Amino acid sequence: MHRYEVLLLTIPEITADEASSLESHLAKVVSDLKGSVLSFDRWGKYFLAYPVRKNDYGIYFLMRFECDVENCKTILDALKTTCAVKYSELIMRHIIVKLDAHAPLEYQRPESLEETPSRDVDSFLKENKMTGLMASSRGNRQKDESMAESMTQEERL
Repeated sequence: MHRYEVLLLTIPEITADEASSLESHLAKVVSDLKGSVLSFDRWGKYFLAYPVRKNDYGIYFLMRFECDVENCKTILDALKTTCAVKYSELIMRHIIVKLDAHAPLEYQRPESLEETPSRDVDSFLKENKMTGLMASSRGNRQKDESMAESMTQEERL
């Protein structure tokens, strides 16, 4: 038995229905050719290093599967065709990698944008010991507010 993984980069606007359709179709391709799907995970939304199809963000999915030696080439060809032709509107990039058969199936992935907690500027500056910037940003903010209050209605227009 050989193990493979398929990493898919989809458009950021993919819906839940489209994602489940993608998952079920890829699983059907593998199972119809006598392979077995080990996992299908949605990694989440990530900022891309460079725009792909004019998108700065993308959603990653990872599918892992096993196949017999005789069926592997057929399954790989069918998956490549499915990604490149049938789901070409949803899948921006894909890669298929052969895994070590004896290696564990655990993997580490970075937090996606959906999982990353949002922080305000003041807490970021405190954590990174940049409190001098906090005072100057507050001073500028107060100066701007006082100038806006002192301006007459004509000056604002």
